[in-house]
Amino acid sequence: MTHFPTRSKLTALALLAALAASGQAAAQTRSEGRAAVLQGLLDCKAKSDPTERLACYDAAAGAIDTAEQKGDIVVVDREQAKAARKQAFGLGLPSLDMFNKAEATPEEANRIEDTVERAYRGGDGKWVFELTGGAVWQYYDAADLGRQPKKGSKAEVRKGAVGGYFLSLDGQSGARAKRLR
Repeated sequence: MTHFPTRSKLTALALLAALAASGQAAAQTRSEGRAAVLQGLLDCKAKSDPTERLACYDAAAGAIDTAEQKGDIVVVDREQAKAARKQAFGLGLPSLDMFNKAEATPEEANRIEDTVERAYRGGDGKWVFELTGGAVWQYYDAADLGRQPKKGSKAEVRKGAVGGYFLSLDGQSGARAKRLR
């Protein structure tokens, strides 16, 4: 009988728990959007020879363990994800520290760039920006912009010194903004 190190067992159990917790979504075959190391594990199912399949699973478990240790992947269970989503409501994000193993540079941690999908004035006269990444931001003030924003405008959001955010479009000076969703 083959001996599996305890760490490999724990890694495999954590992965299986995460896959089982995702229910129906895990049953669907979607290689798009999956981490390569996870896809490598799933590809082992296709091996018909038991010895070859076991060797494939051993190699895949090792690759997943290494990737997790390096911060290349993060495995969370449903309860951890639920707690993170709850904490993120209103975008107070301290509980998302579990994703910081692959540390971002200060530049990456303090600003994002995206493209405007849609820009419009809300009922209160304040500009609202829907970005291609799915985020929706709103200026705090009903400020007039030098140039009208349009689909395709480049948006940059920077963290301010006191926890606020500044959103600028197409290189114009930024204005205080908040994320709506």
